[in-house]
Amino acid sequence: MRSLVATPFGPSLVELRHVADPEPDERQALVEVRAVSLNRGECVALRTAEDGWRPGWDLAGVILRPAADGSGPGEGARVVGWVDGGGWAERAAVRTAHLAELPDGVSFETASTLPVAGLTALAAVDMAGNVSGRRVAITGANGGVGRFAIQVAKSRGAHVTAIVTAPDRAVGLPELGADGIEVRLRPVGEPFDLILESVGGSSLAAALARVSEEGSVVTFGNSSNETTEFDPRTFYRRGAPTMRALFVVWELLHEHLGSLQLGMLVDLVARGALRADMDLVKPWDEAGTAIEALLKRGIAGKAVLTIP
Repeated sequence: MRSLVATPFGPSLVELRHVADPEPDERQALVEVRAVSLNRGECVALRTAEDGWRPGWDLAGVILRPAADGSGPGEGARVVGWVDGGGWAERAAVRTAHLAELPDGVSFETASTLPVAGLTALAAVDMAGNVSGRRVAITGANGGVGRFAIQVAKSRGAHVTAIVTAPDRAVGLPELGADGIEVRLRPVGEPFDLILESVGGSSLAAALARVSEEGSVVTFGNSSNETTEFDPRTFYRRGAPTMRALFVVWELLHEHLGSLQLGMLVDLVARGALRADMDLVKPWDEAGTAIEALLKRGIAGKAVLTIP
């Protein structure tokens, strides 16, 4: 079969090559992949990957062969799923705990955006418990996770402030449910009860100074690649705030997240209660262009590759 693999010394960061077919274990289904979405973490990793490394987490497609243990969807089912690498391929072996079925009304392209970005957004909001009537701030709000998080928090009754790096990156966010927009998170201002923080550096430091006395900061990224320096007194003297870490890959590998939560996201999309913003959809033989655009921060929302 064909797969996208890393080519760090080639003209593009990836190329299509023939590789061995996957050999599913008894808890894995064999999926014919129709669409995948790109995540910044795996694209950044391509810059230093060994030649032939196979990236790919998010995928959607059709079950070719159900899991041998009888779990999960049956042959021919349309599914969305997550794999720990190797998903940018014609076929993938996917643990059934990481699969959810798709209704006919949800396209493969839309579904492929849900695993990493959607589950991160859902889990991050869930960490705060009931957010109804609470003030929620979301940094990196115009990205894939941020756009889902705005919608999830708003649907649960929160007052949502979208934090962006420049005014032009706020386009479309009010339509998703953002009640307010801030350009960069500042350490001084009205406190937030929940801050979803993915920028790191000075942004995380500002979040620790801006959280309410019993609020929470959930950190799940460091897109700035900066270290964070802060005076701990600005945090603990606020009262009893908390800071929590979320690494969605760890949560998936330990099956704290999986089919149940993926199914919830699929249902929200099917009911029109969750929108997946795809800023770029290209055939997978144009993957290099899509990856370059994402790494240069030229994507608002998600980038998707289709596999014929």
